Amino acid sequence: MHYDDNRPDTHWSRAVILVDMNAFFCSVEQMDHPELQGRPIGITNGAQGTCIITCSYEARAYGVRTGMRLKEARRICPGFLQVPARPERYARISSRIMEALSHISPDMEIFSVDEAFLDIARCQRLLGAPRYIARRVKQTVLDASGGVLCSVGVSGDKTTAKYAAKLQKPNGLTIIPPGRAQQTLARIPVTELCGIASGIGRYLAERGVHTCADMRRLPIGEIGRRFGNPGRRIWLMTQGLDPDPVQHGAGAPKSIGHGKVMPPNTRERAVIETFLLHMAEKVAARLRLHHFRASLFYVGVRIDEGWLSHKYRCNPATDHAPDILAMCDDFLDNHWSGQGCHQVQITALDPKYADYQVDFLEPDHQRRDRLNQAMDSINRRYGEFTLAPTRLLSRSRMPNVIAPAWRPTGHRETILNE
Repeated sequence: MHYDDNRPDTHWSRAVILVDMNAFFCSVEQMDHPELQGRPIGITNGAQGTCIITCSYEARAYGVRTGMRLKEARRICPGFLQVPARPERYARISSRIMEALSHISPDMEIFSVDEAFLDIARCQRLLGAPRYIARRVKQTVLDASGGVLCSVGVSGDKTTAKYAAKLQKPNGLTIIPPGRAQQTLARIPVTELCGIASGIGRYLAERGVHTCADMRRLPIGEIGRRFGNPGRRIWLMTQGLDPDPVQHGAGAPKSIGHGKVMPPNTRERAVIETFLLHMAEKVAARLRLHHFRASLFYVGVRIDEGWLSHKYRCNPATDHAPDILAMCDDFLDNHWSGQGCHQVQITALDPKYADYQVDFLEPDHQRRDRLNQAMDSINRRYGEFTLAPTRLLSRSRMPNVIAPAWRPTGHRETILNE
Protein backbone atom coordinates (compact mmCIF):
# COMPACT_ATOMS: atom_id res chain seq x y z
CA MET A 1 0.00 0.00 0.00
CA HIS A 2 1.56 3.26 -1.11
CA TYR A 3 -0.29 6.56 -0.83
CA ASP A 4 0.86 9.43 -2.99
CA ASP A 5 -0.24 12.96 -3.75
CA ASN A 6 0.79 12.57 -7.44
CA ARG A 7 2.35 16.01 -7.42
CA PRO A 8 6.13 15.77 -7.01
CA ASP A 9 6.55 19.48 -6.37
CA THR A 10 3.99 19.65 -3.55
CA HIS A 11 5.24 21.11 -0.27
CA TRP A 12 3.42 20.43 3.00
CA SER A 13 2.93 22.82 5.90
CA ARG A 14 3.52 19.87 8.27
CA ALA A 15 5.81 17.07 7.17
CA VAL A 16 7.22 14.29 9.35
CA ILE A 17 9.30 11.27 8.40
CA LEU A 18 9.65 8.15 10.54
CA VAL A 19 12.65 6.02 9.60
CA ASP A 20 12.71 2.44 10.90
CA MET A 21 15.75 0.19 10.49
CA ASN A 22 13.84 -3.06 10.15
CA ALA A 23 15.09 -6.03 12.20
CA PHE A 24 18.06 -3.79 12.90
CA PHE A 25 20.20 -6.11 15.02
CA CYS A 26 19.68 -8.99 12.57
CA SER A 27 20.41 -6.70 9.62
CA VAL A 28 23.73 -5.72 11.19
CA GLU A 29 24.65 -9.36 11.79
CA GLN A 30 23.73 -10.32 8.22
CA MET A 31 25.68 -7.34 6.90
CA ASP A 32 28.77 -8.24 8.95
CA HIS A 33 28.48 -11.98 8.30
CA PRO A 34 27.46 -12.65 4.68
CA GLU A 35 26.96 -16.35 5.45
CA LEU A 36 23.90 -15.34 7.52
CA GLN A 37 22.22 -13.47 4.68
CA GLY A 38 18.92 -15.07 3.71
CA ARG A 39 19.01 -17.30 6.78
CA PRO A 40 16.45 -17.39 9.61
CA ILE A 41 18.33 -15.97 12.59
CA GLY A 42 17.43 -14.70 16.04
CA ILE A 43 19.39 -12.49 18.41
CA THR A 44 19.70 -13.60 22.03
CA ASN A 45 21.26 -12.04 25.10
CA GLY A 46 24.60 -13.81 24.86
CA ALA A 47 25.29 -17.39 23.89
CA GLN A 48 23.40 -18.57 26.98
CA GLY A 49 20.31 -16.51 26.17
CA THR A 50 17.05 -18.41 25.85
CA CYS A 51 14.74 -15.53 24.84
CA ILE A 52 14.74 -13.99 21.36
CA ILE A 53 15.38 -10.23 21.37
CA THR A 54 14.60 -9.87 17.66
CA CYS A 55 14.63 -12.09 14.60
CA SER A 56 15.18 -11.76 10.87
CA TYR A 57 12.37 -11.59 8.35
CA GLU A 58 13.32 -15.07 7.17
CA ALA A 59 12.56 -16.35 10.68
CA ARG A 60 9.39 -14.27 10.99
CA ALA A 61 8.02 -16.01 7.92
CA TYR A 62 7.89 -19.20 10.01
CA GLY A 63 6.13 -17.50 12.94
CA VAL A 64 9.19 -16.75 15.07
CA ARG A 65 8.71 -13.52 17.03
CA THR A 66 10.35 -11.31 19.61
CA GLY A 67 10.04 -12.76 23.12
CA MET A 68 9.76 -16.36 21.94
CA ARG A 69 11.90 -18.95 23.66
CA LEU A 70 14.77 -20.37 21.65
CA LYS A 71 13.48 -23.94 21.99
CA GLU A 72 10.13 -23.01 20.42
CA ALA A 73 11.81 -21.07 17.59
CA ARG A 74 13.93 -24.08 16.69
CA ARG A 75 10.84 -26.29 16.74
CA ILE A 76 8.82 -24.23 14.27
CA CYS A 77 11.64 -22.89 12.06
CA PRO A 78 13.92 -25.35 10.24
CA GLY A 79 17.49 -24.14 10.13
CA PHE A 80 16.96 -21.43 12.75
CA LEU A 81 20.27 -19.95 13.92
CA GLN A 82 20.96 -18.32 17.28
CA VAL A 83 23.22 -15.25 17.18
CA PRO A 84 24.52 -13.67 20.42
CA ALA A 85 23.86 -9.94 20.62
CA ARG A 86 26.67 -7.43 20.09
CA PRO A 87 25.12 -4.30 21.60
CA GLU A 88 28.20 -2.11 21.28
CA ARG A 89 28.29 -2.78 17.54
CA TYR A 90 24.60 -1.94 17.13
CA ALA A 91 25.02 1.25 19.15
CA ARG A 92 27.97 2.38 17.03
CA ILE A 93 26.09 1.87 13.77
CA SER A 94 22.95 3.51 15.13
CA SER A 95 24.96 6.54 16.25
CA ARG A 96 26.51 6.77 12.80
CA ILE A 97 23.07 6.63 11.16
CA MET A 98 21.56 9.23 13.50
CA GLU A 99 24.47 11.59 12.92
CA ALA A 100 24.02 11.30 9.15
CA LEU A 101 20.24 11.86 9.39
CA SER A 102 20.80 15.01 11.44
CA HIS A 103 22.42 16.56 8.36
CA ILE A 104 19.16 16.14 6.45
CA SER A 105 17.14 17.81 9.18
CA PRO A 106 18.36 19.12 12.53
CA ASP A 107 14.75 18.80 13.74
CA MET A 108 15.17 15.14 14.67
CA GLU A 109 13.86 12.98 17.51
CA ILE A 110 15.71 9.73 18.14
CA PHE A 111 12.83 7.47 19.13
CA SER A 112 14.89 4.34 19.80
CA VAL A 113 18.08 2.66 18.68
CA ASP A 114 16.49 1.85 15.30
CA GLU A 115 13.89 4.59 14.82
CA ALA A 116 13.92 8.35 14.36
CA PHE A 117 11.44 11.08 13.51
CA LEU A 118 12.51 13.93 11.24
CA ASP A 119 10.50 17.13 10.94
CA ILE A 120 11.20 18.12 7.35
CA ALA A 121 8.75 21.01 7.02
CA ARG A 122 11.58 23.56 6.99
CA CYS A 123 13.78 21.50 4.66
CA GLN A 124 11.48 21.39 1.65
CA ARG A 125 12.61 24.65 0.07
CA LEU A 126 16.19 23.37 0.06
CA LEU A 127 15.74 19.60 -0.43
CA GLY A 128 12.47 19.32 -2.33
CA ALA A 129 9.09 17.75 -1.66
CA PRO A 130 8.63 15.09 1.07
CA ARG A 131 8.90 12.19 -1.40
CA TYR A 132 12.38 13.29 -2.47
CA ILE A 133 13.54 13.81 1.10
CA ALA A 134 12.24 10.37 2.05
CA ARG A 135 14.27 8.75 -0.73
CA ARG A 136 17.30 10.69 0.44
CA VAL A 137 16.72 9.39 3.98
CA LYS A 138 16.73 5.79 2.76
CA GLN A 139 19.96 6.27 0.85
CA THR A 140 21.53 8.06 3.82
CA VAL A 141 20.78 5.13 6.13
CA LEU A 142 22.21 2.69 3.59
CA ASP A 143 25.40 4.71 3.11
CA ALA A 144 25.98 5.54 6.78
CA SER A 145 25.47 1.96 7.97
CA GLY A 146 27.30 0.21 5.19
CA GLY A 147 24.33 -1.85 4.09
CA VAL A 148 21.34 -1.65 6.45
CA LEU A 149 17.96 -1.14 4.76
CA CYS A 150 15.09 0.79 6.31
CA SER A 151 11.39 1.46 5.93
CA VAL A 152 10.18 5.04 5.84
CA GLY A 153 6.77 6.54 6.56
CA VAL A 154 5.88 10.09 5.59
CA SER A 155 2.88 12.12 6.73
CA GLY A 156 1.91 15.35 8.43
CA ASP A 157 2.18 14.06 12.02
CA LYS A 158 4.24 11.60 14.03
CA THR A 159 1.60 8.95 14.67
CA THR A 160 0.49 8.67 11.04
CA ALA A 161 4.10 8.64 9.84
CA LYS A 162 4.91 5.80 12.23
CA TYR A 163 1.86 3.86 11.09
CA ALA A 164 2.86 4.44 7.46
CA ALA A 165 6.38 3.11 8.06
CA LYS A 166 5.12 -0.31 9.12
CA LEU A 167 2.90 -0.81 6.06
CA GLN A 168 5.76 -1.86 3.80
CA LYS A 169 8.51 -3.86 5.47
CA PRO A 170 11.30 -4.35 4.86
CA ASN A 171 12.77 -1.57 2.72
CA GLY A 172 9.47 0.24 2.09
CA LEU A 173 8.45 3.83 1.49
CA THR A 174 4.86 4.81 2.27
CA ILE A 175 3.47 8.32 1.94
CA ILE A 176 0.19 9.39 3.53
CA PRO A 177 -0.42 13.06 2.69
CA PRO A 178 -1.91 15.03 5.60
CA GLY A 179 -5.15 15.58 3.71
CA ARG A 180 -5.67 11.81 3.44
CA ALA A 181 -4.58 10.81 6.93
CA GLN A 182 -8.04 10.75 8.55
CA GLN A 183 -9.51 8.72 5.69
CA THR A 184 -6.56 6.31 5.68
CA LEU A 185 -6.75 5.65 9.42
CA ALA A 186 -10.55 5.39 9.54
CA ARG A 187 -10.78 1.59 9.42
CA ILE A 188 -7.64 0.95 11.44
CA PRO A 189 -8.11 -0.48 14.98
CA VAL A 190 -7.13 2.20 17.48
CA THR A 191 -4.72 -0.21 19.16
CA GLU A 192 -2.70 -0.35 15.92
CA LEU A 193 -1.45 3.17 16.64
CA CYS A 194 1.70 3.72 18.65
CA GLY A 195 0.93 4.83 22.20
CA ILE A 196 -2.53 3.25 22.54
CA ALA A 197 -1.87 0.34 24.89
CA SER A 198 -4.25 -2.46 25.80
CA GLY A 199 -5.56 -0.68 28.91
CA ILE A 200 -6.64 2.40 26.95
CA GLY A 201 -7.88 0.08 24.22
CA ARG A 202 -10.22 -1.65 26.70
CA TYR A 203 -11.48 1.72 27.95
CA LEU A 204 -12.27 2.76 24.39
CA ALA A 205 -13.84 -0.59 23.48
CA GLU A 206 -16.22 -0.28 26.43
CA ARG A 207 -17.43 2.94 24.80
CA GLY A 208 -17.83 1.44 21.35
CA VAL A 209 -14.55 2.76 19.99
CA HIS A 210 -12.74 0.06 18.05
CA THR A 211 -11.52 1.86 14.92
CA CYS A 212 -10.16 5.34 14.42
CA ALA A 213 -13.42 6.34 12.73
CA ASP A 214 -15.35 5.25 15.84
CA MET A 215 -13.42 7.80 17.88
CA ARG A 216 -15.34 10.65 16.24
CA ARG A 217 -18.42 9.56 18.18
CA LEU A 218 -16.60 9.92 21.50
CA PRO A 219 -16.36 13.55 22.67
CA ILE A 220 -12.76 14.60 23.06
CA GLY A 221 -13.67 16.02 26.46
CA GLU A 222 -14.69 12.60 27.77
CA ILE A 223 -11.37 10.93 27.06
CA GLY A 224 -9.66 14.13 28.22
CA ARG A 225 -11.39 13.95 31.60
CA ARG A 226 -10.27 10.34 32.00
CA PHE A 227 -6.65 10.61 30.81
CA GLY A 228 -5.92 14.36 30.75
CA ASN A 229 -3.82 15.83 27.96
CA PRO A 230 -2.58 12.37 26.82
CA GLY A 231 -6.22 11.41 26.28
CA ARG A 232 -6.87 14.48 24.17
CA ARG A 233 -3.76 13.70 22.16
CA ILE A 234 -5.01 10.14 21.56
CA TRP A 235 -8.28 11.49 20.18
CA LEU A 236 -6.37 13.69 17.74
CA MET A 237 -3.93 10.89 16.84
CA THR A 238 -6.78 8.74 15.55
CA GLN A 239 -7.82 11.54 13.20
CA GLY A 240 -4.36 12.00 11.69
CA LEU A 241 -3.85 15.18 13.71
CA ASP A 242 -1.28 14.19 16.33
CA PRO A 243 -0.16 17.55 17.78
CA ASP A 244 2.98 16.21 19.42
CA PRO A 245 6.02 17.96 17.92
CA VAL A 246 9.26 16.25 17.02
CA GLN A 247 11.29 16.43 20.25
CA HIS A 248 14.84 17.59 19.66
CA GLY A 249 16.48 16.19 22.79
CA ALA A 250 16.04 13.77 25.64
CA GLY A 251 14.61 15.54 28.66
CA ALA A 252 15.42 14.86 32.27
CA PRO A 253 14.74 11.21 33.08
CA LYS A 254 11.51 10.29 34.82
CA SER A 255 13.04 6.99 35.89
CA ILE A 256 16.25 4.99 35.56
CA GLY A 257 15.86 1.25 35.64
CA HIS A 258 17.37 -2.05 34.66
CA GLY A 259 15.76 -5.44 34.22
CA LYS A 260 16.86 -8.85 33.13
CA VAL A 261 15.23 -12.04 31.87
CA MET A 262 16.16 -15.10 33.93
CA PRO A 263 15.95 -18.80 33.14
CA PRO A 264 12.24 -19.69 33.19
CA ASN A 265 10.68 -20.56 36.54
CA THR A 266 13.76 -19.72 38.62
CA ARG A 267 13.07 -20.52 42.29
CA GLU A 268 16.53 -20.63 43.85
CA ARG A 269 16.89 -17.55 46.04
CA ALA A 270 20.65 -17.29 45.55
CA VAL A 271 20.18 -17.05 41.78
CA ILE A 272 17.48 -14.39 42.10
CA GLU A 273 19.68 -12.47 44.55
CA THR A 274 22.54 -12.47 42.03
CA PHE A 275 20.31 -11.07 39.30
CA LEU A 276 18.98 -8.39 41.65
CA LEU A 277 22.52 -7.55 42.76
CA HIS A 278 23.52 -7.12 39.12
CA MET A 279 20.61 -4.76 38.48
CA ALA A 280 21.20 -2.83 41.73
CA GLU A 281 24.82 -2.21 40.77
CA LYS A 282 23.84 -1.06 37.29
CA VAL A 283 21.11 1.28 38.52
CA ALA A 284 23.43 2.79 41.12
CA ALA A 285 26.31 3.23 38.66
CA ARG A 286 24.04 4.89 36.13
CA LEU A 287 22.61 7.25 38.74
CA ARG A 288 26.14 8.27 39.69
CA LEU A 289 27.25 8.62 36.07
CA HIS A 290 24.69 11.35 35.49
CA HIS A 291 24.86 12.86 39.00
CA PHE A 292 21.44 11.66 40.12
CA ARG A 293 20.15 10.28 43.39
CA ALA A 294 16.73 8.80 44.04
CA SER A 295 14.54 8.28 47.08
CA LEU A 296 11.83 6.05 45.56
CA PHE A 297 12.63 2.65 44.10
CA TYR A 298 10.64 -0.14 42.45
CA VAL A 299 11.74 -3.74 42.99
CA GLY A 300 9.93 -6.52 41.17
CA VAL A 301 10.04 -10.02 39.78
CA ARG A 302 7.82 -11.38 37.02
CA ILE A 303 6.03 -14.61 37.90
CA ASP A 304 3.43 -16.60 35.96
CA GLU A 305 0.60 -14.38 37.18
CA GLY A 306 2.38 -11.12 36.29
CA TRP A 307 4.64 -8.74 38.19
CA LEU A 308 5.16 -9.16 41.92
CA SER A 309 6.59 -5.87 43.15
CA HIS A 310 6.98 -3.33 45.94
CA LYS A 311 8.05 0.31 46.17
CA TYR A 312 10.59 1.53 48.71
CA ARG A 313 11.28 5.03 49.95
CA CYS A 314 14.61 6.01 51.48
CA ASN A 315 15.83 9.16 53.19
CA PRO A 316 18.27 10.57 52.27
CA ALA A 317 18.17 9.86 48.54
CA THR A 318 20.79 7.36 47.41
CA ASP A 319 22.97 6.28 44.51
CA HIS A 320 24.60 3.48 46.53
CA ALA A 321 24.12 -0.12 45.41
CA PRO A 322 24.11 -1.66 48.94
CA ASP A 323 21.21 0.63 49.86
CA ILE A 324 19.24 -0.64 46.86
CA LEU A 325 20.26 -4.23 47.56
CA ALA A 326 18.88 -3.90 51.10
CA MET A 327 15.50 -3.13 49.54
CA CYS A 328 15.83 -6.25 47.40
CA ASP A 329 16.57 -8.38 50.46
CA ASP A 330 13.50 -6.99 52.19
CA PHE A 331 11.44 -7.69 49.09
CA LEU A 332 12.53 -11.32 48.96
CA ASP A 333 11.98 -11.71 52.73
CA ASN A 334 8.54 -10.14 52.88
CA HIS A 335 6.93 -10.10 49.44
CA TRP A 336 8.21 -13.15 47.57
CA SER A 337 6.97 -16.58 48.61
CA GLY A 338 9.11 -18.86 46.50
CA GLN A 339 7.20 -18.52 43.22
CA GLY A 340 9.04 -19.31 40.01
CA CYS A 341 10.46 -16.10 38.52
CA HIS A 342 11.15 -15.21 34.91
CA GLN A 343 12.53 -11.66 35.12
CA VAL A 344 13.79 -9.08 37.61
CA GLN A 345 13.45 -5.29 37.54
CA ILE A 346 14.82 -2.44 39.65
CA THR A 347 13.86 1.15 38.83
CA ALA A 348 14.74 4.46 40.46
CA LEU A 349 11.41 6.23 40.13
CA ASP A 350 12.36 9.80 41.03
CA PRO A 351 15.96 10.54 39.97
CA LYS A 352 16.98 14.07 40.88
CA TYR A 353 20.17 15.95 40.15
CA ALA A 354 22.56 15.90 43.09
CA ASP A 355 25.27 18.53 43.36
CA TYR A 356 28.08 16.45 44.80
CA GLN A 357 30.19 19.55 45.31
CA VAL A 358 27.87 21.11 47.88
CA ASP A 359 26.28 18.06 49.53
CA PHE A 360 26.88 18.08 53.25
CA LEU A 361 27.14 14.42 54.18
CA GLU A 362 28.23 12.53 57.23
CA PRO A 363 31.90 11.44 57.15
CA ASP A 364 30.85 7.83 56.47
CA HIS A 365 28.82 8.96 53.47
CA GLN A 366 31.68 11.09 52.19
CA ARG A 367 34.02 8.12 52.45
CA ARG A 368 31.47 5.93 50.65
CA ASP A 369 31.12 8.47 47.85
CA ARG A 370 34.87 8.65 47.36
CA LEU A 371 35.04 4.84 47.09
CA ASN A 372 32.16 4.83 44.57
CA GLN A 373 33.88 7.50 42.49
CA ALA A 374 37.13 5.54 42.47
CA MET A 375 35.34 2.33 41.47
CA ASP A 376 33.37 4.09 38.71
CA SER A 377 36.56 5.62 37.35
CA ILE A 378 38.26 2.22 37.13
CA ASN A 379 35.21 0.57 35.55
CA ARG A 380 34.85 3.31 32.94
CA ARG A 381 38.52 2.97 32.04
CA TYR A 382 38.94 -0.81 32.08
CA GLY A 383 35.42 -2.07 31.46
CA GLU A 384 32.14 -2.45 33.32
CA PHE A 385 32.43 -4.58 36.49
CA THR A 386 36.22 -4.69 36.46
CA LEU A 387 35.62 -3.88 40.12
CA ALA A 388 32.42 -5.44 41.41
CA PRO A 389 31.00 -7.66 44.14
CA THR A 390 32.50 -11.14 43.93
CA ARG A 391 29.27 -12.69 42.66
CA LEU A 392 29.38 -10.44 39.59
CA LEU A 393 32.98 -10.89 38.57
CA SER A 394 31.91 -13.71 36.23
CA ARG A 395 29.29 -11.46 34.65
CA SER A 396 30.10 -12.79 31.16
CA ARG A 397 27.04 -14.94 31.71
CA MET A 398 24.97 -11.77 32.08
CA PRO A 399 25.77 -9.70 28.95
CA ASN A 400 24.21 -6.37 28.06
CA VAL A 401 21.66 -5.52 25.41
CA ILE A 402 20.23 -2.21 24.27
CA ALA A 403 17.09 -0.98 25.96
CA PRO A 404 14.21 0.53 23.94
CA ALA A 405 14.88 4.02 25.35
CA TRP A 406 18.53 4.07 24.22
CA ARG A 407 19.90 7.35 22.89
CA PRO A 408 23.39 8.04 21.53
CA THR A 409 24.09 10.76 24.11
CA GLY A 410 23.01 11.82 27.59
CA HIS A 411 21.49 9.78 30.38
CA ARG A 412 20.02 7.24 27.94
CA GLU A 413 23.31 6.46 26.22
CA THR A 414 24.06 3.52 28.50
CA ILE A 415 23.59 0.07 27.01
CA LEU A 416 21.10 -1.61 29.31
CA ASN A 417 19.89 -5.02 30.27
CA GLU A 418 16.44 -6.35 29.52
